[in-house]
Amino acid sequence: MLRTVFARSWRSPRLLRSTRGILTQATCTGPSTPSLLEQTVPQHFAGIVSRYGDRDAVISHHQNIILTYDHLDCDSNALAKGLANLGVQKGDRVAISLGNNAEYATATYALFKLGAMLVPLNPAFNAPQVLSALNHLEASHLLIGAETNIPYKPPRSNLPLLESLVPNLRGSSLQSELVPSLRSVTIVENSQGRVDLAGYKSLSRYENILEDGGSGGSLEGIDLHPDEIVNIQFTSGTTSMPKAACLSHKSILNNGKSIGDRMVLTERDRVCCPPPLFHCFGCILGYMATATHGSAIVFPSEAFNPLQTLQAVREHKCTALYGVPTMFVAELELLNNGTIPHDGFQYLRTGIAAGSSIPAELMRKLHKTLNLTELTICYGMTETSPVSAMTTTDDPMDKRIDSVGRLLPNVSAKIVDPLDWSRILKPGERGELAVSGYLVMKGYWNDAARTAEVLVPDEDGVLWMHTGDEASMDEEGYIKITGRIKDLIIRGGENIHPLEVENCLFAHDKVKEVSVVGLPDERYGECVAAFVVPHRGVEIAAKDMRSWVKERLSHHLVPKYVFLVDAYPKTASGKIQKFKLKEKGLQLIREGKGLD
Repeated sequence: MLRTVFARSWRSPRLLRSTRGILTQATCTGPSTPSLLEQTVPQHFAGIVSRYGDRDAVISHHQNIILTYDHLDCDSNALAKGLANLGVQKGDRVAISLGNNAEYATATYALFKLGAMLVPLNPAFNAPQVLSALNHLEASHLLIGAETNIPYKPPRSNLPLLESLVPNLRGSSLQSELVPSLRSVTIVENSQGRVDLAGYKSLSRYENILEDGGSGGSLEGIDLHPDEIVNIQFTSGTTSMPKAACLSHKSILNNGKSIGDRMVLTERDRVCCPPPLFHCFGCILGYMATATHGSAIVFPSEAFNPLQTLQAVREHKCTALYGVPTMFVAELELLNNGTIPHDGFQYLRTGIAAGSSIPAELMRKLHKTLNLTELTICYGMTETSPVSAMTTTDDPMDKRIDSVGRLLPNVSAKIVDPLDWSRILKPGERGELAVSGYLVMKGYWNDAARTAEVLVPDEDGVLWMHTGDEASMDEEGYIKITGRIKDLIIRGGENIHPLEVENCLFAHDKVKEVSVVGLPDERYGECVAAFVVPHRGVEIAAKDMRSWVKERLSHHLVPKYVFLVDAYPKTASGKIQKFKLKEKGLQLIREGKGLD
């Protein structure tokens, strides 16, 4: 009963409508309550530990490890002291290249307590990418697994990568001419003996550092401030040039708290989180949202594995499930083909679907098949810590399917003319979404030029993050994301939004995944190209896909090219890299494909 009352105390759509009225311009601010937390992450965490110390905090399904909040607190204290003995100081950039595991969860709070800056690295990065990231941030320490796990691929030893960074890795001390700032490399043995670490004297072992930290008592003498940078996130890479966004204690703590509030999380919830911890989805929507509410986070596997995800949900009686559309599609496929039985999901009620636009048909399947009747939709970006808008668990169904909800508390947004940022559009008009508030990043690390391109003050001096996303806002403040402005297809002067075509094709029962891009066309300037992934063992004809769209949408939305593919180029968090799809499409056209 308390849960229901709390859910409607300030988040109810009816309450928001009555207090805000009808918007006449596409600009608004989220609720002013609850007020912002003026704490550091460790300060707030200490309060959670005192209230929920004996409850599960981290459940690493694949490791068979469960950490209570007391255990996580003690281990992170010990690791923080051990890292301090290793030379880690406040303000140091410490890179972590790990999958979702108990060691990553512990290291996160250890670094926050030290005031060091957590720098998550995608474990799939190759040696040049790691080298570039470490040097860009002048990172002093690296925490890395003995091997890397990547979705749908066998494990890969990280020793060749480390030897390319530190050629004399077997020496008694660590020195790297390629990364002069690097003072230590700590190895987490996650290979079950597959990687032979003997003889690598310059590597520190995670378990030794943890032991060196002692009993795990609280740290003293470290002065932290809520506005200090504590997390540097590389943008996820849907574009070809990732940047390093600087986030503070205040921004990630309050964002995680607001996300958990909107999901109505309590200490009784268990959140299954397959999205990676190196991405904001895993570390803030997942780990920060659960830790601010005394909930448990469940890691099914180091890297996304749909089978282990569904097994973890069933075994641990999870109440929430996270994912991007491609993850949910893979999980539904296992249920459809009988690999996983349909029972055991009765405890699920909520979760988050984010990362890219969610087709309406997929939402309906998740409600029906996985009991995710209170599934929420999030919209955000790395530069906004990351979530700015989100649906509620009791929003009307049409709003949960057709929008990304309304603004989180203490967040402002507006829809502006992409060619004139000073002009705010009217409700319902499509333009560029801009966001302001506590959640906006401090800037891109050591990149004032690119920071100034997107973080722009208005005439009152308020900084706005210009997202590059095309969106509209209705009279009630619900936001609809219609695509990336640069992804807009302009065919003969007509604007085509890829999502509209994607939703249509995804509703076909033979289609597993679909992504639509614009490709050059001599007659119209651009044309519609659809990349379709059929369900396993199902045959699809390109002409049938065109007929399907032609029967349901205007003729100019019918794809000129239909490419039947097995998979897409994606980021590690599951987002489709459309710039790579365009490159692939041009190559396929040169090969004479796509028109049959």
